[in-house]
Amino acid sequence: MHVTQLRWMRFLAMVCLGAFVLPLSGSAQTENSDLFPPELVRFEAADINPLFQGLGKGHWDEHIRERGWIMREGGKWHMWYTGFEGGGGNNGPNLKLGYATSSDGLKWQRYADNPIYDASWVEDMMIVKDKGTYYMFAEGKYDIAQLLTSPDGIHWTLKGPMDIRLTSGNPISAGPRGTPAAWLEDDVWYLFYERRDLGIWLATSTDLKIWKNVSDDPVIELGPDPYDDRQVALNQIVKYKNRYYAYYHGSGKEKTRLWCTNVAVSDDLIHWTKYEGNPIFPLEENKSSGILVHDGKQFRMYTMHDQVHVHFPK
Repeated sequence: MHVTQLRWMRFLAMVCLGAFVLPLSGSAQTENSDLFPPELVRFEAADINPLFQGLGKGHWDEHIRERGWIMREGGKWHMWYTGFEGGGGNNGPNLKLGYATSSDGLKWQRYADNPIYDASWVEDMMIVKDKGTYYMFAEGKYDIAQLLTSPDGIHWTLKGPMDIRLTSGNPISAGPRGTPAAWLEDDVWYLFYERRDLGIWLATSTDLKIWKNVSDDPVIELGPDPYDDRQVALNQIVKYKNRYYAYYHGSGKEKTRLWCTNVAVSDDLIHWTKYEGNPIFPLEENKSSGILVHDGKQFRMYTMHDQVHVHFPK
């Protein structure tokens, strides 16, 4: 057989067996860049990390865990975080809410009267401010989504567990409905939540009281790639250049104790396309609960479990 023919047959065989990953064509690369601009997906860790962490034995915030929330308002930065002592299991003391402030988002000062809320279990929270009121969407005990409100971000009132219903109007089945993440647009509230981390569902509300599923199936599913084929949970929605970006964390069956930060894009908050470059940080770094914040000049990416790290654009 001619050498050229032999090489060609070997090449075809390797392609069929998956030994070659062909590079994206120029048009495909451009399309991917358009959907996922580099300023939203390419970050590197700062040398000053970690910025913030638990204070250790003897403190109410011996450890911090899961999603906290960072918000910039003018020249002031806010951080809300969950602190706990010991193992932090469901039979232990309440997971409490802490607060810290900063002038630059890098050096943080704990609030003198922490914890700011300890009347009930609060973890895995995020905050939306609307018309002077802070709305906190958080997990309560046993991963039940709940709503709290505050006039100043410090004094919080529990409004109770969130009433989530199927598309039929009937209540969803009993069990966890955790990691609530809200988005507000045109007087409609959108609530993303997970059930045992087996998918991300979407419900909407106009009164913050009754939430109705857009679909009874997840809008973001597990996998198919190994970095998130075991668990997923949404952290944050960001709107940028008329598209929606869902920053979420996931874990895979192959490395079950490692979590990673990922992103997906949508035009309607319902149909999502995952970034081909996921995870944003190497899986081995175990960085999750990613929060994107604009500092007035550029985006920063914070990861918050179980230390707070900041990442700047590459």
